[in-house]
Amino acid sequence: MKLVKILKVLGDETRIRILNLLRSSELCVCEITYALGATQSNISKHLAKLSDADFVISSKKAQWIAYKINVSMLAEHPFIETIMREEMVQIPECKADLEKLTECQGKGIPCDWGPNNTFQPKI
Repeated sequence: MKLVKILKVLGDETRIRILNLLRSSELCVCEITYALGATQSNISKHLAKLSDADFVISSKKAQWIAYKINVSMLAEHPFIETIMREEMVQIPECKADLEKLTECQGKGIPCDWGPNNTFQPKI
């Protein structure tokens, strides 16, 4: 049942935080990783689950993959958009993540991976 799959995906804090970031724009894994302070492998696993449940779609851009919200999913299940618009904005971690994303994008930080698959901004 698709609804059960949707609710399971929404039942994870990291995936909620990723969806919150993707509300603002299309992002690559390194931007999401930087904003959440997580490892690339962890974020990639969550993005795979979000993709499997049709929450996000991806496109290849050079050597990077960009992710964005699947708007057809929102049209099919409007309660998801309501959650994203009304509930996610109230979560302190989601607010902090958006601030980190703005910092990352404001500095034009390129993707660069350091030891242990952690994002290392080139500043």
